[in-house]
Amino acid sequence: MNKFNLHDGLVVPLDRANVDTDAIIPKQFLKSIQRTGFGPNLFDEWRYLDHGEPGRDNSRRPLNPDFVLNQPRYTGASILLTGKNFGCGSSREHAPWALDQYGFRAIIASSYADIFFNNCFKNGLLPIVLTEAQIDHLFNEVRAFPGFRLVIDLERQIVSTVTGSESFPFEVDTFRKYCLLNGLDDIGLTLQKADKIRAFEERHLASKPWLTNVI
Repeated sequence: MNKFNLHDGLVVPLDRANVDTDAIIPKQFLKSIQRTGFGPNLFDEWRYLDHGEPGRDNSRRPLNPDFVLNQPRYTGASILLTGKNFGCGSSREHAPWALDQYGFRAIIASSYADIFFNNCFKNGLLPIVLTEAQIDHLFNEVRAFPGFRLVIDLERQIVSTVTGSESFPFEVDTFRKYCLLNGLDDIGLTLQKADKIRAFEERHLASKPWLTNVI
């Protein structure tokens, strides 16, 4: 999992509330047993004018010119600004996978569905909660200024404009912050204890040697 500390990114506004996980990554793409390749199908039903299926060549599909991710001014955006209750619906972990693999490092909203919120941290995405008034203000700024960027300082827990003229503090759980700063998912956390795990296994087998013959 990639570390998250200081991120300077272009902001894209998705001004919709209650965006569910089926909109983030439609159900037909859950057939894949891989954890990669979901980025091209992020918001598939909104990004394209036809119906998407796994394995299709997305470069040949007609784009929806009205959808915000298809607008040239937001090419390369890595911060998603969106409405309340983002990530509601089913608990699919593919949703944060798709967002991450598209290129997003952080999401800013006034609220999230609980399971999606937790899954973001486990996959290296930072879901930031700001007030609705702050969100509305940022939507206005993004629309008014092409190329609008924000700087996210996780260590200091502050979102600020590139010029530093405005800043917005945010809260984050201490343990989740530690994991993001160090790039640790659940497997990475476990591997930090690898020496202790091996030592336990050796002691356990030494005290019960017959277990080595158990199939």
